[in-house]
Amino acid sequence: MKIAIVGQQDFGKAVLEAFLARGDTVAGVFCAPEKTGARPDVLKVAAQEKGVPVFQFPGLKGPEAKDALRKLDVEIGIMAFVLQFAPQDFVSIPKHGTIQYHPSLLPKYRGPSSINWPISRGEVKTGLTIFRPTDGLDEGPVILQKETAISPDDTLGTVYFDRLFPMGVQAMLEAADLVVAGKHRELLQDESQATYEGWFRDGEARINWANHVDVVHNLIRGCNPAPGAWTTLDGAKLQVFDCKKFPVRTFGTVKGKIGEVVECTATRFKVTAQGGRIEVLRAKLGDGKKLAAADLLASGAIKPGQILGT
Repeated sequence: MKIAIVGQQDFGKAVLEAFLARGDTVAGVFCAPEKTGARPDVLKVAAQEKGVPVFQFPGLKGPEAKDALRKLDVEIGIMAFVLQFAPQDFVSIPKHGTIQYHPSLLPKYRGPSSINWPISRGEVKTGLTIFRPTDGLDEGPVILQKETAISPDDTLGTVYFDRLFPMGVQAMLEAADLVVAGKHRELLQDESQATYEGWFRDGEARINWANHVDVVHNLIRGCNPAPGAWTTLDGAKLQVFDCKKFPVRTFGTVKGKIGEVVECTATRFKVTAQGGRIEVLRAKLGDGKKLAAADLLASGAIKPGQILGT
């Protein structure tokens, strides 16, 4: 088939390579312009290396973007991780319209941080959706969905890179085939079940050690590797990445104050939360690098009795 790809970054690049690998024609790639001084987008670089025309417009609402897509005369548009708004008079240009990837089970978790939120809230499953983009945010009819479990120790990184990323690439191929062949179904989203979540940023990623240990553990998992759950240590920002939780039932009674470093070994340290402890395995202090807890302990930065988050 002859397609146009609208996207960016590693996911867009993987989708481009997947369509090309099976012999499809990618007539053009649309990606957002880089900010001044930023590295070229990897999708842009990959497309140029493969001789695919690249179009970079400040937005997709203008006549230049629409004219460029119209001249490509493609069968279907593929939106692979798109932050630019794509209006209906743009996405409807291809013969069979356009399909879009979203890493959640729509209509739940619409919005830009749709992987962080379900993990941080302790959900036991998530998934991906291929849908028809409309002018509403992640509101279009669903063409295809795939589910994946969220295990108790999964992180943002494992859920996305190990599952939703590769599953999403294959789902885009599958959905494109169904649409072009006229074998797909379009199911309207149930608005009564819809949820929208905004960006998961520093404000959402701050650890409250007074929360239950399950809540703290889920927050850290949902922020690993980005944006990184954080607390403070003597006024400096301490980001916590890899960790384990120890509910009170696993060791008897909770000791120490909320947020207190109550136990240090050569390789890890534990912090008291409501109903248990969080064992920190990897963290980042201030402007330093991400380090194994052992390295922070060896430096003397972490000591028993310190109170985090004050």
